[in-house]
Amino acid sequence: MKEDTLMTAEQNGQNDEWYLGDHRFSSRFVLGSGKFSLPLVQAVTEAAEVELITLALRRTNEGGVANILEYIPSTVRIVPNTSGARNAEEAVRIARLAHQICNTPFIKIEIMRDSRYLLPDNQETVRATEQLAKEGFVVMPYMFPDLTVARDLVQAGAACVMPLAAPIGSNKGLINKEWIQLLVDELSVPIIVDAGIGKPSEACAAMEMGVTAIMANTAIATAKDISGMAKAFNMAIQAGRRSYLSGLGRVLERGGQASSPLTGYLR
Repeated sequence: MKEDTLMTAEQNGQNDEWYLGDHRFSSRFVLGSGKFSLPLVQAVTEAAEVELITLALRRTNEGGVANILEYIPSTVRIVPNTSGARNAEEAVRIARLAHQICNTPFIKIEIMRDSRYLLPDNQETVRATEQLAKEGFVVMPYMFPDLTVARDLVQAGAACVMPLAAPIGSNKGLINKEWIQLLVDELSVPIIVDAGIGKPSEACAAMEMGVTAIMANTAIATAKDISGMAKAFNMAIQAGRRSYLSGLGRVLERGGQASSPLTGYLR
């Protein structure tokens, strides 16, 4: 089993790494850049110790004055997203343009027609994933956690699936926990929880479920101490991963059990 191999590696002191296609990563924290000012992008990226950062194509140049690419450390891989796409055709067009500008094989598919809740269009996402995977992209689709759709995305060539924990930007936490657990249990590709995580404790809880990585933006960008919150998320994600690999203790359905013997103290 894949996780048995990871546990053995962890016990032997080796790096607990994961893959997107043929690309290897150590950090399990994926940072979104949408709500950060340009100077903060570099500071937060360094504080979070991330290796992947997503960005909308429109942010690669802000009015011809400042380019976000200049603020991202060279050690961090860029993942353009198709934010603004309303169907598969638009997403594919944005992905091709992003590849020319950013010179990266990664693309995060975001297709939304719902302007109120910003829920992803799963069917159009499958269509875009299939086309872009054929063109050689490392496709990372943002999706509502539906197991049937997730299987279709894997069949279409997705390098991972990115289910939402809660509506994007809401900070509501793991409201889709049970559905995400199904993906963890049934899929062989990485599961990156995307959107809705509001607290480091929620990121830790998701990692304890066995997800591969966490993506966060709003929870950090709206914190009072942005760099401090980025560090807190990084620590929580590492703790959750360590907890998962260590194996959580069993839960009693009823009653309690003493942690120390109740007899034999006095003779």
